[in-house]
Amino acid sequence: MTRIGIILGSTRPGRNGEAVAKWVRDVASKRTDAEFELIDLLDYKLPHLDEALPPAMGQYSNPHTIEWAEKIRSFDGFVIVTPEYNHSTSAVLKNAIDYLFAEWNNKAVGFVSYGSVGGARAVEHLRLVAGELMMADVRAQLTLSLMTDFENFSTFVPTERHEQVLGTVIDQVVAWSGALAHLREPVAA
Repeated sequence: MTRIGIILGSTRPGRNGEAVAKWVRDVASKRTDAEFELIDLLDYKLPHLDEALPPAMGQYSNPHTIEWAEKIRSFDGFVIVTPEYNHSTSAVLKNAIDYLFAEWNNKAVGFVSYGSVGGARAVEHLRLVAGELMMADVRAQLTLSLMTDFENFSTFVPTERHEQVLGTVIDQVVAWSGALAHLREPVAA
């Protein structure tokens, strides 16, 4: 069964992303074509990148890095829920991504973003990062405006339209995750 991780890319107190990520998980859990798991960055204490060697070498020395690598390795694709801070994603999400390399390779990724302009600029940055990590970013994305999709800028109010767009994002992530499976298979010796 295809496994998709839903990454909650904010750890800020009072974060809007928690409600969004839980909603994404709840919508996704109705599906039978993949398994979905919420990955909350609050559960992974990753200090500012503290590995001595570049992630592309795959020689992790810290227990927190090894735990993070094992978690990410266990998935075939991802839906990343990201805020937009200062025209980009959150520092904690970028740091978590930068910890690893091979664990991201040949996996699909889709985006659900939120912010004053729907988080679109955060996703633009993440698409560039995904390319460098050999991830296939899907075309569909769900953007949520703090002005119209959150009451008082803090209470997420999903609509039927949001669920339809999210369905398309997930459809594409699951399909691409399956299409890339042969690239993730270990090479026979």
